[in-house]
Amino acid sequence: MTPFDIEITTASGEKIISVKRGIAWLRSTVEVFDEKDHLVGTFKQKIFSIGGKFEILDKNERTAATLQGKWTGWDFKFSHENKQLAQVSKKWAGMGKEFFTSADNYVLKIEENVAPDSPLRQLILAAVMCIDMVLKE
Repeated sequence: MTPFDIEITTASGEKIISVKRGIAWLRSTVEVFDEKDHLVGTFKQKIFSIGGKFEILDKNERTAATLQGKWTGWDFKFSHENKQLAQVSKKWAGMGKEFFTSADNYVLKIEENVAPDSPLRQLILAAVMCIDMVLKE
């Protein structure tokens, strides 16, 4: 339910994208902005999804992808029209870090069928933040 505003930057501090959510009651709606603060798209959380499911919409509110997770684990897949676009999994950080901190490490693999200059890449990267902030925290 807590709002958030996250900026993802390069190592030198240049903004790549920002991810914002207001107060969420029943389901989350998250907005994604590019480095110039132009809307790239939104995520709408599906109510009553097991494991977590988001519809990823482009800036014109058209479905660009679906993010679906398994309730039994930390594996999430991005797909559109029965094609896998990307996947995210949690990387084991070691017993000390896993049990005594809330830090998580994720591995993102974007498929080659997603063009390097596609806004969908920005949406997929932003969705990784939503997995942690919306579904797992």
